[in-house]
Amino acid sequence: MDQAAIESARDFARNAQSLEELQAALTRYDGVSLRKTATNLVFADGNPKAEIMLVGEAPGADEDRQGLPFVGVSGQLLDRMMAAIGYDRTTFYITNVCFWRPPGNRKPTEAELAAQQPFVLRHIELVRPKVLVLVGGSSAQMLLGTTEGITRLRGKWFDYRSDGLDQPIPALPIFHPAYLLRQPELKREAWRDLVKLRVRLDALGA
Repeated sequence: MDQAAIESARDFARNAQSLEELQAALTRYDGVSLRKTATNLVFADGNPKAEIMLVGEAPGADEDRQGLPFVGVSGQLLDRMMAAIGYDRTTFYITNVCFWRPPGNRKPTEAELAAQQPFVLRHIELVRPKVLVLVGGSSAQMLLGTTEGITRLRGKWFDYRSDGLDQPIPALPIFHPAYLLRQPELKREAWRDLVKLRVRLDALGA
């Protein structure tokens, strides 16, 4: 793991005082080789003032083309899932733990994710949502600091903490929609997780 790249990322991220500055910092940061093979930086979509923030894994081909997260088939499923509990991209904000598409849609490596992590943490600090939804294993593992798989983590509430936050944020890991498309029998469990999310949001007045 390239410590110099990680230190550089921390400096870039720490100095960003707004989402616009953070996105600009990412465009200048050259510590992730994925940017050389990707078409676009995929930063975020939705409402940055929303009280719910979703964090997924990495862009695919559709996202790379459009420069927006979750716009392909799995993103359309995620939009339907969120619509089922009354939310859309005007009422949630969405990003990934990896901002550039890995070649061939492979999983991002640990080193690639480590170099982007400071930007992800700063992203959450700047948005300060009331609730985090961690979409898939990579997001849950990075942000909760665990090696547990998504099947063990999903549907459980955790406290997400970081140095730049004055209080923890409730975080709920859920199955990634791409996984649900391959394992449709798990959609019932995914629905239960969404109901838990809606109940928590209602309790928070979100």
